Amino acid sequence: MRLVFMGTPDFASYQLECLINAGHEIMAVVTQADKAKGRSKALLPPPVKEVALREGIKVYQPERLRDSEVVEELKKLAPEAIIVAAYGQILPKEVLDIPKYGCINIHASLLPKYRGAAPIQQAVIDGLTVTGVTTMYMGEGLDTGDIIDQTTVKIAEDETGGSLFDKLSKAGGKLIITTLDKILNGTSVRTPQNEADSSYARMLKKEDGFIDFTKSAVSIERLIRGLNPWPSAYTLLEGKNLKIWCAKVIEASELPNGTKAGCAGMVVYVDKKSFIVETGQDFLEIKELQLAGKKRMATDAFLRGYRLELGTELGVIAEV
Repeated sequence: MRLVFMGTPDFASYQLECLINAGHEIMAVVTQADKAKGRSKALLPPPVKEVALREGIKVYQPERLRDSEVVEELKKLAPEAIIVAAYGQILPKEVLDIPKYGCINIHASLLPKYRGAAPIQQAVIDGLTVTGVTTMYMGEGLDTGDIIDQTTVKIAEDETGGSLFDKLSKAGGKLIITTLDKILNGTSVRTPQNEADSSYARMLKKEDGFIDFTKSAVSIERLIRGLNPWPSAYTLLEGKNLKIWCAKVIEASELPNGTKAGCAGMVVYVDKKSFIVETGQDFLEIKELQLAGKKRMATDAFLRGYRLELGTELGVIAEV
């Protein structure tokens, strides 16, 4: 099938590779602009662009997809379908109407649950045991179009946003090939979404990772995993940013002998290997962390170079 592919991050680049390997003709790739990264602020291409350049595929990086010259260029390409995966812009009606078989989105949730930009992280944060990928016909609403096909993916107890990202990317690559086969042989179906079951996973910001220790240990541990690797869960230690990469829920009955409860956010136990923090319900043993300006490390390595006192309160802004 003659396709135009629209996508930007690693998740989408894998889908593009799957389409290429399946023998589909990728006429062009549309992706977001190169972005400055690191201290050097060097412009780096998005992962989808890297794949396209490697494969000799024409790349477009329009600031606005609805610009008339962009729409006309897409019309000239006359794709049979436009495949969209984490592109980053809403497709205007002028673009939606171009392909014979429509615009098809690969979305990393079991729609209508988790429409929006962060379905992968939200599934971990909410403690789901199963999520999946949906292929759908795109309309003018946000992830509201008719469902074509779905596949489920199990969420492990120690799942992070990053590991689930990889699982769903692979599942989506297989699903889009199956979906296009069904469309071509006339066996695809359109299933309208049930609006009553819909939910929204908004775009995450860095501040969403600030840990509120008055919440339960279970919910905080899920937040830590869901926001790993980005934007990461963090707190403050003596005024310095402290990222928490891995933690374990500890019930009161599991606390070491002699541990005295304090208040939410307080360090109530420290030994050579780890430390335990009180939360609004139960406790968290911190297993892996990263203090501002330092490398990510296991807690035992951190404690060999940092004297952490019992009673220290995390999340407290240092006095000036």
